Amino acid sequence: MSSNSSKTARTVIFRETGGPQVLKVEKVEIPAPGPQEVRIRVKAIGINRADVMYRNGLYIEQPVFPAGIGYEAAGIIESVGAEIVGWKEGDVVNVMPVFSLNQYATYGELILVPAYTLQKYPESLSYEEAASLWTSYISMYGILVKAAEINSGDSVLINAASSSAGLAAIQLVNFLGGISIAITSSASKQEALLQAGAQHVLVAATQDLVAEVNRITSGKGANIVLDPVGGPLFEKLIAATAERAKVFVYGALSPEPALLPIFDVLSKLPVIKGYSAVDILSDPGALQAGIRLIIDGISQGKLKPLVARSFPLAQVVEAHIALEANRHIGKIVLSV
Repeated sequence: MSSNSSKTARTVIFRETGGPQVLKVEKVEIPAPGPQEVRIRVKAIGINRADVMYRNGLYIEQPVFPAGIGYEAAGIIESVGAEIVGWKEGDVVNVMPVFSLNQYATYGELILVPAYTLQKYPESLSYEEAASLWTSYISMYGILVKAAEINSGDSVLINAASSSAGLAAIQLVNFLGGISIAITSSASKQEALLQAGAQHVLVAATQDLVAEVNRITSGKGANIVLDPVGGPLFEKLIAATAERAKVFVYGALSPEPALLPIFDVLSKLPVIKGYSAVDILSDPGALQAGIRLIIDGISQGKLKPLVARSFPLAQVVEAHIALEANRHIGKIVLSV
């Protein structure tokens, strides 16, 4: 069934790059869905670092103004395009981040998305948890399984572990039989990370990371390193690796340059790679395998997004400020 009418809905729009204050909630006309699109009545929206980069004009694509924003949402299908098969009005779904932000966006009460982005999710998840799922978990699956080919018993060093991606990595490492070693910048987050499932938690400011990783791994070092930060700590992450370790850089949260310890690189021979989720999102077979494993993990109770805080849509600026303050553990979401 198709709705032929457009509808007005509150939507987040920005007309220039910059800080959180550029985001405005406006009434926008949302068209009827095209033949391969659905229109969703949104219940919750996941906020990601990619949104911040896009808002700042530092992402892999530049915003075209007036620009929408957002990769993730959960809600109820309100209408479907004429050629849609397999989805109907009333279906509860969440959205995979497999589209251009210049074509679609998820920060709004009512959104259009292509049908291929839709997933049904286990009923055990709330709307807020469902909106926190795919960007973090599929990205970390892509690194750990597709790129790193993790084996049971591998030790995995996870920097910025209190982020939604860091927590997803901890859960996935545990689920896949690895040893999760979380790094946080704040001692106040140590206990919360242990409660969230990290087998080991290291505080970068007060502990000798290299010595602690060697102690945990009986002198072998970490087999896999996940780093979304860069900066001065990168040197220590490389020094804490095992021989022929795999190091993945998937962000640049630190504004400072990263130092490369050449002696450790020559003696340990690590493979250091940049990583983007595009690697798995553009590989249909690997993506479907990842979706199956993640749904299985949720069904078993081994994987579950942790929502740090929920803001109403009208407080989108405050939500972005909270994300950039880095004091939370888990995902910040908007509730609609």
